[in-house]
Amino acid sequence: MTSPLIVLIGPPGAGKSSVAAVLATRCATTARDTDRDIERLTGCSVSQIFAEKGEPRFRALEHEMVRAAVAEHSGVLALGGGAIVHPDTRRLLRDLPVAFLDTTLADAAQRLHGDGSRPLLRDDFPQRWLALMKQRHSLYLEAARAVVSTHGRSPQQVASTVLSELITWEPRPEHRPDRGGQHRRHHAV
Repeated sequence: MTSPLIVLIGPPGAGKSSVAAVLATRCATTARDTDRDIERLTGCSVSQIFAEKGEPRFRALEHEMVRAAVAEHSGVLALGGGAIVHPDTRRLLRDLPVAFLDTTLADAAQRLHGDGSRPLLRDDFPQRWLALMKQRHSLYLEAARAVVSTHGRSPQQVASTVLSELITWEPRPEHRPDRGGQHRRHHAV
C-alpha cells in the first residue's frame, strides 16, 4: 500500500490546492485534490451535490474519496475544507505527514473573492467562515503534524515552510511516553 507524501488540510481559502501544486512540482510528483475527485466521479460540482443530495451525503462521498486517495496516491494530497469533520477521515490521517494550512478571514476572503463554488460560504461569508473555523479548528489541530500560517504569504512561501516542517516528520508512535503520542510543529509568519 502506498500513502501520500504530504497531506494538506485547512479551511476554505487557505490555499491548499495552490500549495499542493507547488509542492508537487518541487517534489517531482503529482498533486491530487479530493474535491476534484468527487467532481470527476459524479459529474457534478460540489455545490450541485450539496444542493441535490445534502451535506451528509456529500460528507460520506468525500470520506470515500479521501480513503481511496490515501490508499492510492503517493504524491501531494489536498483535502476539502470539511473533510476533517468525518471521524474516520481523521483516523485515516493519524499516521500521515499532515500540514494544517491556517489562515485568516481576510486572507480567505481575498483568495475566494468571486468564487461561488463554496456551498457553505455563499451567504454572509464572514460569519459563515468564522463559524466553520470555530467548529473545525480543533479538528485541524488534532490531525496535523505541522501548522503553517498562510497569512500574507504566497503559495511558494507556504510550500517552503511545509517542506521544512515535515522534513523530519515520522509516523506518530502511539502511547510513546517521551512524546505522549504527539508530534506537531507550529510555524507562523
